[in-house]
Amino acid sequence: MEETKRKAKAVVVGGSIAGISCTHALIAAGWDVVVIEKTPSPPTSSATGAGLGIDLLSQKLVQSWLNQPQALEHYTLPLTIDHEQATDWDKKITRTLTRDENFNFRAAHWADLHSLLYNALPQEVVLWGHFFLSFRVSDEKSVKVSAKVLQSGDTIDVEGDLLVAADGCLSSIRKTLLPDLKLRYSGYCAWRGVLDFSENQNSETIQQLKKAFPELGKCNYFILGVGTHSILYELFNKRMNWIWYVNQPEPDLEGNSVTTKVSRDMIEEMYEAAEKVWVPEFVKLMRETKEPFLNAIYDSEPLERVVWDNVVLIGDAAHPVSPHGARSTNMSILDAAVLGKCLEKWGLENLNLALKEYQSIRLPVNAEQVLFSRRMGRIKQGLVLPDREPFDPRTASEEDCVKLQLRNIPFFSEIPSILM
Repeated sequence: MEETKRKAKAVVVGGSIAGISCTHALIAAGWDVVVIEKTPSPPTSSATGAGLGIDLLSQKLVQSWLNQPQALEHYTLPLTIDHEQATDWDKKITRTLTRDENFNFRAAHWADLHSLLYNALPQEVVLWGHFFLSFRVSDEKSVKVSAKVLQSGDTIDVEGDLLVAADGCLSSIRKTLLPDLKLRYSGYCAWRGVLDFSENQNSETIQQLKKAFPELGKCNYFILGVGTHSILYELFNKRMNWIWYVNQPEPDLEGNSVTTKVSRDMIEEMYEAAEKVWVPEFVKLMRETKEPFLNAIYDSEPLERVVWDNVVLIGDAAHPVSPHGARSTNMSILDAAVLGKCLEKWGLENLNLALKEYQSIRLPVNAEQVLFSRRMGRIKQGLVLPDREPFDPRTASEEDCVKLQLRNIPFFSEIPSILM
């Protein structure tokens, strides 16, 4: 009688969208998975995170992991238009720079997408309230992860055949593997917020906003001023997502976070500054948003490798990226799917070949997308680049404006052959 093959096991550190997506992909590949996540419990669908755009390939991958694929469309709104426009507040005018009417993204709230993915997993896969401490790889190439149970203070060990670092742009695992790698501050921060208008759908603020931006609900608006830009789009369940990028010196960050603490005075100063740049309808939206927050924008030089023995980096741990290519979540979902297919193809007995193929597929794509996003951010913020004058939306040529479209990002619609 043939001996039954032992089922492979992965330990995923990080229970955000990258880690949860990876869990789906590895389970589909026939692996057992344990996720270690420091957050005490699953995030609620109301208050966590902000908006994000999901591209066509990511939509299909997420749907393949859901018990009810149609739920993704139910909890998201279409972003069929990528609209770049300039605002000249001194002259009180707005003009279109460029439009892409075949954009085919969908707008999701971070917590809605996370909940969809998490609720489609088997129960007890995620160990909530477990803080990653360390890992070690044995001579037999198994991996042992130590974590602190935050509720009791106990330390536990979880063993597996593969360690997946999905612990974000400030990854502790990456820091162990690449102690000299430093994140690069972009030169600007992002004020952002989500206004819930579900109980006040006909308010003057919303009516005026929809008059000023009539394609909300299907359009991703990029609004460019001189040396700054902002983003506006609608989310499911009557919410408005907005972001404003502000050039400033690098802030002092506390703890393991790129979100900076803001005071009421800082928020009021932000509102006053916004009034000098943006149309009144947009500023009013900002003023009515509860608890706007401030993110410092970082990326890193593209990594030369994302695999060490049986340890692999995915998501922002593998490629800290600025947000201007709408890539962070999409790269994470695609990382997960490719990793799962490589593991399924090669099996546990050829784990090194599976990880080698994963790295060969994802490394060049991620490197180019990180550098493109960096360049796009500098252009839209009017910052210096070695090969061009600072961008000015008031005088930009049609050719320059078309280059702002998100579909210009390398590999925009390419599907890796391993997924076909």
